[in-house]
Amino acid sequence: MRNVQRAACAAIAVLCLSACSREPVANNESDLQPVTGARIVSAEQGEWLSHGRDYAEQRFSPLTQINDQTVKELGLAWFAPLPTRRGIEATPLMADGVLYVTASWGHVLAFDARSGEPLWHFDPKVPKDYGVRGCCDAVNRGAALWGDKVYAASYDGRLNALDRNTGELVWQVDTRLNTEDPYTVTGAPRIVNGLVIIGNGGAELGVRGYVTAYDAESGEQRWRFFTVPGNPAEGFEDATQARIAKTWYGQWWENGKGGGTAWDSFAFDPALNLLYIGVGNGSSWNRKIRSEGKGDNLFLSSIVAVKADTGEYVWHYQTTPGDSWDYTATQHMILADIAIDGEPRKVIMQAPKNGFFYVLDRESGELLSAEKYMPVNWASHVDMETGRPVEAPGLRDGSFPGMIQPAPSGAHNWQPMSYSPKTGLVYIPAMVSGAIYADDFSAKDRGGVWNTNYAIAPMLEVPDAVPVEQRAQMGEMLLKSVLVARDPASNREVWRAEGGYFSSSGLLSTAGNLLFQGDLDGIFRARAADTGKVLWQTDVQGGLMASPMSYSLDGEQYIAVAQGWGGISGLPYGAVSGPRNMINISRLMVYKLGAEAELPSVEVTEQRLPKPTLEPGTDEQRAEGRELFNLYCSVCHGGNAISAGLISDLRYRINDLGDSWQAIVRDGAMASLGMPARGEFVSESEAEAIKAYVIEQARLGHERGEKRLVPAR
Repeated sequence: MRNVQRAACAAIAVLCLSACSREPVANNESDLQPVTGARIVSAEQGEWLSHGRDYAEQRFSPLTQINDQTVKELGLAWFAPLPTRRGIEATPLMADGVLYVTASWGHVLAFDARSGEPLWHFDPKVPKDYGVRGCCDAVNRGAALWGDKVYAASYDGRLNALDRNTGELVWQVDTRLNTEDPYTVTGAPRIVNGLVIIGNGGAELGVRGYVTAYDAESGEQRWRFFTVPGNPAEGFEDATQARIAKTWYGQWWENGKGGGTAWDSFAFDPALNLLYIGVGNGSSWNRKIRSEGKGDNLFLSSIVAVKADTGEYVWHYQTTPGDSWDYTATQHMILADIAIDGEPRKVIMQAPKNGFFYVLDRESGELLSAEKYMPVNWASHVDMETGRPVEAPGLRDGSFPGMIQPAPSGAHNWQPMSYSPKTGLVYIPAMVSGAIYADDFSAKDRGGVWNTNYAIAPMLEVPDAVPVEQRAQMGEMLLKSVLVARDPASNREVWRAEGGYFSSSGLLSTAGNLLFQGDLDGIFRARAADTGKVLWQTDVQGGLMASPMSYSLDGEQYIAVAQGWGGISGLPYGAVSGPRNMINISRLMVYKLGAEAELPSVEVTEQRLPKPTLEPGTDEQRAEGRELFNLYCSVCHGGNAISAGLISDLRYRINDLGDSWQAIVRDGAMASLGMPARGEFVSESEAEAIKAYVIEQARLGHERGEKRLVPAR
């Protein structure tokens, strides 16, 4: 019953949120002080002024009122709905008594941090059919503060500067290199020395990566750093581009345009004036297509240090040379000063997708240590002399299907780590994962759709004969959450806690010896930071992905977390996650000691998958439809045509959609709801083949007796 009520609450809340929209309302009672670099560096205990609280991105709160002794008294102070139905990955910011949070698509909202009273809401009005131009949901990871403005990017690539007091738009720039390529922005901006730093996404669909710095006051572009080289015939932007082009082969500028998007992680050292950029995967993933199977392909899967004022290259470290498995180095980076072998070192730390935990000297880029933190079979170890991984022979072949660990989802994805100076430990929201890779060269350039040049079906499908009950178990075997506490000085694990399906949320550590984290099953927990013991938990009715934060006002400490399940876990993995009946609920929740607010409870009912009434087509049609569905549809609608829950399950709707199928798939009849016209890629006969496959999957699901939870009428 607990799961039934939880899912129902989420479903009904989603229906309500679709109609929620607020115009900017002036907060006349606010007393906003300018946010400056000095203010961020000083990091007042009660404030949270930057994405990771401070430039070092440690995600550590020095507050102690809520601690390992008092946390049992923690209760819900207030909550507020967020106006989207998609994944929520943002960390709230708090300055001068105002809590700022972003939601999917790039919505920005401000609340009174004491009471939860809504102050204003900015809607960037992103066309919903733009969602298909990204890889992993229309998420947004947060805002930035500087002066009297709040900055956030929208999913379609616009960077918006808003008045902190009213939410009104001050200036806006389009960060995209061009409007033809499928660029998106999902990451939080960072502001250093009066410059707004933002990267972009899109490597799965064929773009060239870069990072841009804009003047915080005017929005004028100050510098742009390309993370992969462009077409040599057009000339290189600088000497660095000419140098890294020597690590590429073939016509990479045509075969996917390189990729290397910096879609998430940045860090900044004010003393060194160095900005650290986490660079993503190649486009396509498969190096055989991207670069003739040769070369390191810089700066893919690298940490790159540049001068913050100019974007001038200083050093880099590549975690996965010539990456062929989507092993991005866009994962959260943390700066800290620690003693290694008795010597104080200024370090930068990262646990990228590839399964190794790295500790580097952040001034020089020298590798200090690299050890596996999750199961890895693509490499045996990292050679400390060369800094390069020692790869397992044969795994790059790809001519035959092979299980490789980690999977493209990684040993650690975007969910932020945390570092506690109190315990000296780094906490990693990790995953045990694996996937089957097999070459697929049916198209070098799929222009506007996923362009991995690996077969999608083996990664997302399960045999149709597998019972529903076993599918959830398979999901936990292939994608299992693990919380790891690691000592960066020795690069050894101290403790771990096993979790459930997929990665749990990002992390917050505190000086009260606490570690906060949520999970996709809707449980929000506090653990002892030194031992991992669970000290407090609460059921929040829906999945959590975003990182908590902490702030204080009037002598009271608060814990805030934005809620909303989605992201990559809510899209392609329906074959293994669909049976879990995970439903999105988007809201902001704030806790403090002694509070007693309660979340609403509602009832649900089970809906059986109906028997399809449409003709299922021929065997040949269904076979063709399966291939086409995996190519064009499965990334959103799920493997085996089973929705993970975020996007419509076509099997449940096929009886109603059959007559309008061509208009929806090819002509964009539902573009306003997020389904773009695909006539450019899919012919009329191919659309019919896809429909035949969906009908067949609906028939199989009906025969298995599949059910889903829906709100009770």
